[in-house]
Amino acid sequence: MTLSSYSDVFSISHERDYDEDIGVGDLVRTGPNLFPHFEVVAVHDDKAWVRNVQDGTDHLALLSRCRKINGQPANS
Repeated sequence: MTLSSYSDVFSISHERDYDEDIGVGDLVRTGPNLFPHFEVVAVHDDKAWVRNVQDGTDHLALLSRCRKINGQPANS
């Protein structure tokens, strides 16, 4: 028996279907979810180290799943 995630069962895609440059300091959300919000701490290859702005927990996320909040510009 193969275990499936809810994403597989319901054919949910979390990847962005457009190009977006994500960099250190950007505020992002992941997948189609509106919350939680994360600050990008570091980027390496196709992954980002992100920190939840509400509770401070750190996570790793695929860049293809990160979306800038309100289309904010990269570090300016």
